[in-house]
Amino acid sequence: MEKRIGTAPTLVYPESDGEPMAETPRHQQVMIDCMDILRSHFRRFADVYIAGNMLLYYEEGNPRKSISPDVFMVRGLSKKELRTYKTWEQPPTLDFVLEVASPSTYAKDFNEKKAIYEQILRVKEYCIYDPYHEIDPAFVGFRLVGDAYEEIAFVEGRLPCETLGLELGERDGALRLYDPGTAEWLYPSREHVDEMASRVEQEALARQEAESRAEHAEAELEKLRAALERLQSSE
Repeated sequence: MEKRIGTAPTLVYPESDGEPMAETPRHQQVMIDCMDILRSHFRRFADVYIAGNMLLYYEEGNPRKSISPDVFMVRGLSKKELRTYKTWEQPPTLDFVLEVASPSTYAKDFNEKKAIYEQILRVKEYCIYDPYHEIDPAFVGFRLVGDAYEEIAFVEGRLPCETLGLELGERDGALRLYDPGTAEWLYPSREHVDEMASRVEQEALARQEAESRAEHAEAELEKLRAALERLQSSE
C-alpha cells in the first residue's frame, strides 16, 4: 500500500479575534470618524496608511502574539488593502495609535497594550481617549522619547501629535482633529455633507425670500402706477 504524502500544515493568522469592533456605538463612531478625518487629510500622500480594528501580528510564526489597535497610522506604506498587519512584511514601527477606552479596557490600554506599543512596536505616539469620561485620565497621550514613553502636554486643551502634524481635541463633545497650520478643525466627511446640505438649503431659502420680496415690490409698484394713472385721469 502506497503512503500518501500530506502537505505541511499552514500557519494561520486569523483576521478576527472574535471581539466586537467597539464597546458602544459612541466608541465605534470615534474610531470611524478619526479614520475618516485622517484618510481625508492624508489623501494626497501615497505612502501614508491608516486603518483600525485590524489584527496586527508582531512575531513571525506565533499567531498568539497579536494586538488590534483601534486606529493607527503608518508612514512608508502604500494605501493597499490589508486583511491583517504583519510586522515582518510591513513597516514594523507604527507612527500613531489611538485606543478608545472604557472602564472595562482601562487596565489593558494603560498596561499591556502600552507596554507592547512602547517596547515592541515602538509606536511613536500613543493616545487613549474615553468618550464618556468614565476613566481618569479620560484623555492622555504618550510620545516615545528614547526607549520610553513620556506624557504629551496639552496645548490649549489639545494634544499635539508630531507624527500627524495635527492636534487631538474635543469639539462639540466629540473627538476631532485640529490643524494648527490652517487654524481649522477637521471634520468627518458625513459632517461635511450635512454642512453642504444645510448651506444649499439656506441658499434656497434666501433665494425664495429674495424672490418673494421682489414680487411684493413689483406688486407695490403696480399699485403706485395704478394710483398715479387714477390721479392723472381725474385731472
